[in-house]
Amino acid sequence: MLSFDIRSLDSHAAVVDEQLSANDEVWEEGDPKPVDAVHVTGRLSAAGPGLFYWHGRIEGDVALECSRCLTGAQAHVSDETHLIYAESGEEDENDDADVYRLDANTQYIDLRRAIREQWLLSAPSFALCREDCKGLCPRCGAELNAGPHDCSQQEADPRWNALRKLDESSN
Repeated sequence: MLSFDIRSLDSHAAVVDEQLSANDEVWEEGDPKPVDAVHVTGRLSAAGPGLFYWHGRIEGDVALECSRCLTGAQAHVSDETHLIYAESGEEDENDDADVYRLDANTQYIDLRRAIREQWLLSAPSFALCREDCKGLCPRCGAELNAGPHDCSQQEADPRWNALRKLDESSN
């Protein structure tokens, strides 16, 4: 459970060692989705009147497309997180992106939205299915990891002839 009663935080900090499911409703369409649950560890404590401090770690694997051949790939995500939750007040004129605002009547802090945001910031944009991925054939688009194909018999695109001549003259 990643939701905590604010009143209990006044007497003691909450120690967290939980999982955020890959099927949780917090994930939105287009998000780099975790392969399995995201492991969340850390500590949530009171930091003064109306202030709460979260220090934790998120870890998991993200499902992506290989940047070279467009097949499925995975990358590991691991990030340390420091967040402030503050009750809304008149001093909120400066909207600080690092502070999560709590409504005045809020009784619970739900860490899921903040964990999702940290996941999005930490997940890589690019991944490879394997280190030696050969990618796609520039002529026909066939996956080169599958082995040789007969596209090499085709005539090269004539638009590249000027560059070929430059390459030949430099050798």
